[in-house]
Amino acid sequence: MKNILVVDDDRVTRHLLQSVLEKAGYSVTTAGDGNEALERVRRTGAVAPDLILLDVWMPGMSGLNVLDRLRDEGLQPRVVVMTSDDTPETVLSALKSQALHFMAKPIEPGALIEAVEQALSKDAALGIEVVSSRPDWVELTVPCTREAAARIEGFLTHLDTDLTPAVRESVGYAFRELLLNAIEWGGKLDPNRKVRVACLRAKRMLLYRIADPGLGFRLEDLSHAAITHEGDPLEHMKAREDKGLRPGGFGLMLVHAKVDELLYNEAGNEVVFVKYLDPN
Repeated sequence: MKNILVVDDDRVTRHLLQSVLEKAGYSVTTAGDGNEALERVRRTGAVAPDLILLDVWMPGMSGLNVLDRLRDEGLQPRVVVMTSDDTPETVLSALKSQALHFMAKPIEPGALIEAVEQALSKDAALGIEVVSSRPDWVELTVPCTREAAARIEGFLTHLDTDLTPAVRESVGYAFRELLLNAIEWGGKLDPNRKVRVACLRAKRMLLYRIADPGLGFRLEDLSHAAITHEGDPLEHMKAREDKGLRPGGFGLMLVHAKVDELLYNEAGNEVVFVKYLDPN
């Protein structure tokens, strides 16, 4: 049975989270502030919690300070950060401190269990390096796993909360599709290989750049992708069946429809897409 430490200064929140997690089959202990959380982790030593659910803003010591103290002491438990403060500065600080997920309060039970399961998965703790954490320039290196892709997407979603729902949906779809393409095809799902991701925010546009470690490709060689059969989009389905690939392959075609600019480098292992913003 996995043991989870819930750290939150609000007693009602602690009780609700504990109840949901115990019903899902987890063993749960709680702490009401950062100092108590540190003492619990230190006291358990070799049998430290499998996961910590950590509130950010608590009196005395913030959750981000707790993360820093744990790292300074050589303790590296898996951590999911929880807060009602989803400003870019807080989100990026949590990512830089190696939190596995960022959850905005109030937390739905289903979302909680999903985040916990992802955080406890074997590949979740693989390192993501934060190259730049400025709100207008976020740059990361990401291991080539689907779990890492989901983790990054979860964090970056919270950076676009001021966008309209339509723009947020378009950017989110394009980013997810292109990142997974880089991880699956360029990185071959090898966790020892890294994809480099940059997200730039200007007054009138969003620019995303994704570079994978692969050798690249030519679009005309992707017979299994719908974009190479625009005259007969269903033709790619036969190519996918012949190659033993799962159904699909419409990703790049839909990305073209959802962003304003989509550019590949000559090798085909680096892509940039741009979404223009309404100046009003």
